Amino acid sequence: MMTIDARRTSSYLEYLPAIFSEDPLLGRFLLAFEQVLTGLDGSENEPRRGLEQIIAAIPQLFDPLTTPREFLDWLAGWVALGLRADWREEQKREFLARIVPLYRRRGTKQNLIELLKIYTGLDPEISEGGNTVFQIGDHSTVGVDTQLNGNAPHYFRVHVTIPNPDPATLQRQNQIIRAMIDLEKPAHTAYDYHPAHTTMQIGVHSQIGVDTLLGDLAH
Repeated sequence: MMTIDARRTSSYLEYLPAIFSEDPLLGRFLLAFEQVLTGLDGSENEPRRGLEQIIAAIPQLFDPLTTPREFLDWLAGWVALGLRADWREEQKREFLARIVPLYRRRGTKQNLIELLKIYTGLDPEISEGGNTVFQIGDHSTVGVDTQLNGNAPHYFRVHVTIPNPDPATLQRQNQIIRAMIDLEKPAHTAYDYHPAHTTMQIGVHSQIGVDTLLGDLAH
């Protein structure tokens, strides 16, 4: 219930003929409408903001840097992408602020690299397979500087090094990377994904489960 100071009158009286100001009851009666429509300065009653203030603030809902936290997932739905549950709020806002400009380059190599960086925090490398012509003395070592039969058309490779992986992190990152590639690549293209992790080096990377990994957990 709204409590009204008996001595306070609505500013709406200024827009009425002066004769209406003679009745203090009307001034207090109009306070309820002023509270709902335009809000009252210093009011502790609900609503805290009037309809005009709420409507004027609508553009802020579409700005990832100013929208309330509870609107971030809703805003992400506008760009058909989800927000990672383990992201901090600042990361979610940065992602939403960058994703729309990136959409202008959707389907390009640089766009995919940037999206993978945002989603994984890693530095992917993408190589587009061009066929190397077999030339004796120039390109003649199979598997090194030339290929037999060549690559499939519209083919690319994605290499991502995942440092210090544990099995759960490696599996989650691989799922994210594959899903992002499938979502963003042009429909007519094919790819291979090659995750890499730190190999064992005595004295450098030698703690299994901490900074190195035995076996293949790519899938």
